[in-house]
Amino acid sequence: MKPELLTTHCSLLTKKNLLAFSSGIDSSALFFLLIENNIKFDIAIVDYGLRKQSNEEIQHAKALARQYNLTCHTATAPKFTSHFEQQARAFRYAFFESLIREYHYDNLLTAHQLNDRLEWMLMRLAKGAGVVEMTGLEAVTQKKGYTLLRPLLDYSKDELLAYLNVNKHPYFVDESNSDERYERNAFRKHFSDPIIAKYKEGIKRSFDYLETDREQLLSGYETMYHEKELYVLRIYDSKVKTRAVDRTLKRLGYLLSAAQRQEIATSDSLVIGRTWAVAYQEKVLYIAPYLTADMPKDFKEQCRINKIPSKIRPYLFKAKIDPETIRQLHHP
Repeated sequence: MKPELLTTHCSLLTKKNLLAFSSGIDSSALFFLLIENNIKFDIAIVDYGLRKQSNEEIQHAKALARQYNLTCHTATAPKFTSHFEQQARAFRYAFFESLIREYHYDNLLTAHQLNDRLEWMLMRLAKGAGVVEMTGLEAVTQKKGYTLLRPLLDYSKDELLAYLNVNKHPYFVDESNSDERYERNAFRKHFSDPIIAKYKEGIKRSFDYLETDREQLLSGYETMYHEKELYVLRIYDSKVKTRAVDRTLKRLGYLLSAAQRQEIATSDSLVIGRTWAVAYQEKVLYIAPYLTADMPKDFKEQCRINKIPSKIRPYLFKAKIDPETIRQLHHP
């Protein structure tokens, strides 16, 4: 079986791609699918130094890059003394995003697959989440400065493993994936993998239905204006205000906590993490970096006349965005 999925992501053919690589089953499958589809890309791999075979995996990645004339970016993570999964993920994505900025990659590709998708859903379900958050592993996600693509979401790990074995492509098996001290591994072993093994086709169809439902849930708002780091959204259903803030801040690289979501639901003017100003009035939602500034009286008066929320005004002033333009566009 060969996954037939890459042609659906047309930006892979025209944009500069960076593959998050680990030498494991999933990323190896995506690596060789990209090669077979003549898609240009480079790879990035992180050495956490936790296992004896880590160095072998790094050397394997470098050898593959040489063989296929790719660039292999590497990084060595520090030793994390607590919350390993969280800190490792933060380090990994900081590394990827630094490469994206330095080398001007358009797309970051990750090898999340169907088992990962169900695993994510079950973990979110266990902690209390709605449909949008539970279906958070999307095929295409717009991030600040790049697009995150997950081309393997419709394929199970067993399908990817079969593809590698049939084609005799090399890969490593990460022994730490069986360590149940990590919550994700426990969910994978006891829940997502057994369910996928028995109900794979039904789960694929369910995710298709959930994607449709998700889009309908998100249809209660639209982005009306975006300049630099300012977003202005028209909210058609006040119930989606929190969701609109959540998704917009994710684009800007900020993840909300549960407490912050609750605060957004109960307040129309607030500062998130001392970083982002959020203001909601007359069914219009404003999101911008939280700044302070000494503004001229005429600018403040212009903002007042055009009903620009006070927390948003300093960013408009420093970013040289005309309040009159926003008012005309979004307050018909």
